[in-house]
Amino acid sequence: MLAAALEIIDEDSIDRLSMRRLGAALGRDPMVLYRHAANKAAVLEGVAEIVLEQLTIDTTDPDWQHQLRVVARDFRRLAVAHPNVVPLLVTHPLATPIGLRPLGTLRPLERLLALLTHADFSGADALHIYRALFGFLYGHILTELQEVVEHPEETTDLLRMGLHRLPIVEFPLLRGLASELAGYDGVAELELGLDILLSGITTTMTPVAKQPPRKRQP
Repeated sequence: MLAAALEIIDEDSIDRLSMRRLGAALGRDPMVLYRHAANKAAVLEGVAEIVLEQLTIDTTDPDWQHQLRVVARDFRRLAVAHPNVVPLLVTHPLATPIGLRPLGTLRPLERLLALLTHADFSGADALHIYRALFGFLYGHILTELQEVVEHPEETTDLLRMGLHRLPIVEFPLLRGLASELAGYDGVAELELGLDILLSGITTTMTPVAKQPPRKRQP
């Protein structure tokens, strides 16, 4: 049932999914589906879970930075493969208290916390790193999926991106970046962002085992 729902969302959108349409796709009376899911919201939660189940996290990897890169690349791959599911992965969870979210959507968090605490980060620092990583990933995915070329047939990047509409006196820098905007590369942008993020983490956060011992009070 969830696989069929994901297929409908991939082909169309979340809004066009209905219990009636799902029943038709499965060749079943829609009322039968309510034995397995209380409503459409429950189906959408299940869809988010089966997508996130594909996010592999090796909690035993001794190289936590490498593993975070693997997770980031995998998350982007899933988002690009299922762009219509992105709202369920990015924006929908933010409207639900963490303790009420489907367990399948919380497992990546638990596994990343395990990875980072095994690397001797404190629980609090591990949570900060998770938030920084997925805050970056959410923003990156939304940016990549919304990069739109207005007129691909135009011969100059300024016209292709529609930047010629912007007043040159007010937006000289943005207009000057027409080629960079037109040449957006999601993979390269992800790697650059990860370089910046991981560099910041290693500069500002130190695993507990590597922190200098506290001086005893006399």
